[in-house]
Amino acid sequence: MRTNADRLVMISVLGEVTNPTIRSGGYRITHDGRPVVLPGVGGITYNLRVGDPAVGWAADHVEPGVSLRNLAKDKDYLPDTNYGLNYLACVGNEARVATGDAKGARGVVTGKHGGIEHVLVDFQPEVLEKLQIGDKVLIKAYGVGLEFPDHPQVRVMNLDPGLLEVLPLWEEDGRLVVGVTHTVPAAIMGSGLGADTCYRGDYDIQLFDEATVEEYGLADLRFGDLVAILDTDHSYGRVYKQGALSIGIVVHSDCVIAGHGPGVTTLFTSSQPGALGYRIEPRANLADVLGLRE
Repeated sequence: MRTNADRLVMISVLGEVTNPTIRSGGYRITHDGRPVVLPGVGGITYNLRVGDPAVGWAADHVEPGVSLRNLAKDKDYLPDTNYGLNYLACVGNEARVATGDAKGARGVVTGKHGGIEHVLVDFQPEVLEKLQIGDKVLIKAYGVGLEFPDHPQVRVMNLDPGLLEVLPLWEEDGRLVVGVTHTVPAAIMGSGLGADTCYRGDYDIQLFDEATVEEYGLADLRFGDLVAILDTDHSYGRVYKQGALSIGIVVHSDCVIAGHGPGVTTLFTSSQPGALGYRIEPRANLADVLGLRE
């Protein structure tokens, strides 16, 4: 499969391991009107990694592995250098701990979470035990600008070209076909709609309609699953379009508040019906294809 990977730039970006955040007052109001206090975004999550269930935890928007944010401020140029981290880091990029007791340990970028603007990284359990809040992690950002010359109607984003060697991908009858674990109807996509770019962040699969969850088998979603979102175009933001198709990776857990659910970072999209296809592959998960779990 031809790409322009040999013309892409590999560049450094840096993030710090963040502290978990809780809203003032602590409570979140669930979609059915109950006040709850739950762990959520940020920090080092010791018992959740890619490959684990993304649904059913006593949590809200919890992020697997390690959450990074660039906290530096460049007053002479940009007010927030965290955007450089979020736009340039790609799923599959190598991440290396640059400070602290785990210095030198390597992990892999697994997704991006919008709103909080975190980049998520998976490390092995022994590395998680050595990491501390504030440790710096260097990422070799590589993948922005990736194209398929033979599939010009398919846009690819947030993806390290190295993953193309291990992801379930095929060329069939002139179209690009990607293996996914689930399909998701556009009707239940929530927070993140209307964003003007999909080169950072994610948007959420609402799981509040039990009939739809059962019909599409969404109760067993896992962190790292590739999923096909039907009738959606992510070329220049997230819109509903019949016949279009977008494929992304599940990056954070389900949620209790209205309009939210497991988050998906976009990897492939096409507005042209038939240019991009999918095939159900139960092992189309980042942990499986990279061998991150025993």
